[in-house]
Amino acid sequence: MLNLIHLVDDSGRSVSVRILGRAQPGILTGHDILDAEIVVTAGENLGATFPVTLLPEDLEDWEEILARLEAGEPTRWLDSGRTPSVEFDSPTTGALLVSVRDEPATGATVTVPLTPLPPTWTADQRRRLAGVREAYPQEVVETSLGAYEWRHGHPTAEPEATG
Repeated sequence: MLNLIHLVDDSGRSVSVRILGRAQPGILTGHDILDAEIVVTAGENLGATFPVTLLPEDLEDWEEILARLEAGEPTRWLDSGRTPSVEFDSPTTGALLVSVRDEPATGATVTVPLTPLPPTWTADQRRRLAGVREAYPQEVVETSLGAYEWRHGHPTAEPEATG
């Protein structure tokens, strides 16, 4: 498993987005869609996991969100309404508040204050994004509305799970 996002503070609170694999490997319409889960740990015995499906454009959006976070702007990722969303805010306390909102399924919201994160935390998230893109390259191209083909002939093998 790869972590697209992994934010953890000194107290052990964390928010991660784990990539579980391709949703439908080898099937044109589902090959580039990734199964993932948002994992929140708010305390020793308090946590939540939210299943999520990531489209290729969600990875592009994450890259844009990182630029906003580097600028200190509050922002929201995965805000299409089809999956749980993740909100980021940096109040004057120096903490990064991360809220996972599961509006489509349970209506639950979990907010975790992460304090303090290292100054290089966004660079680390960019490295993680690059790692996910390397492990799961986009291999399907839409040639016209609703028509798909393999970008380079046939898909690559699934990456092996890592700890």
